[in-house]
Amino acid sequence: MPELPEVEVTRRGIAPELVGLRVSGGVTRTPRLRYPLLPELPRLLKGKTLLAVRRRGKYLLLDFGAGTLLIHLGMSGSLRLLPRGAPPQKHDHLDVEFGDRLLRLHDPRRFGAVLWLTEEQEIQHHPLLANLGIEPLEEGFTPGWLHAATRGKNTPIKQLLMDGHLVVGIGNIYASESLYRARIDPRTAAGRIALKRFERLVPAIRATLEAAIDAGGSSLRDFIASDGSSGYFQQQYFVYGRTGEPCRVCGKAILSLRQGQRATFYCPKCQRP
Repeated sequence: MPELPEVEVTRRGIAPELVGLRVSGGVTRTPRLRYPLLPELPRLLKGKTLLAVRRRGKYLLLDFGAGTLLIHLGMSGSLRLLPRGAPPQKHDHLDVEFGDRLLRLHDPRRFGAVLWLTEEQEIQHHPLLANLGIEPLEEGFTPGWLHAATRGKNTPIKQLLMDGHLVVGIGNIYASESLYRARIDPRTAAGRIALKRFERLVPAIRATLEAAIDAGGSSLRDFIASDGSSGYFQQQYFVYGRTGEPCRVCGKAILSLRQGQRATFYCPKCQRP
């Protein structure tokens, strides 16, 4: 699933190319993604100017002034910038045309979402956005904040970092990688972690996410950026997907376990409990 870095890479690819341009047309090719896809969406968008492209967690918000297009890439989605008239391929479900170019949604599993929100108040309180947690790249995400937010929590820290009601967008890959960088065992109860260790973890989360963004995200299966390029952060993984391989620091074999039905990867020496 595209996580925060992949969505941010997509945002940064789209914004400078399309902001300020007017929608000239479009087409929908499926009646439903995760939610029904409005067949009249191209008509609603036609003539409107894209004012901004923002991100909230793993959601993209394309602001057209009179309304906002909310997009989630689901498990396998991507957005491509293509020349107008580019022939659609299988699983290309939506085109939004901007003169001589188009923005195309490709989603093989159709778990993504495209919703048209018409009022600012609705955007702020929409069920998909209203209960999202803090952004890990914003100033408010500090060691003190995370320490206070986890007091009394017996949930393992890895699972808590993936709770979007607390912190948005970190996801499975980047939680494992951040905990390795901070030398924290992913099984540790969050409420037992001292402030001093959060002073390692928060910068590690930021550094991991920023490095992933700089690398174009992780392309493990379907993710590609808006220009068609693949991310290469997977080449820098310390632990994720490296079960049995030697730790890049100490040489011990990387271990894996299941937490909340998701795979967790860690080094038993560098992340000693």
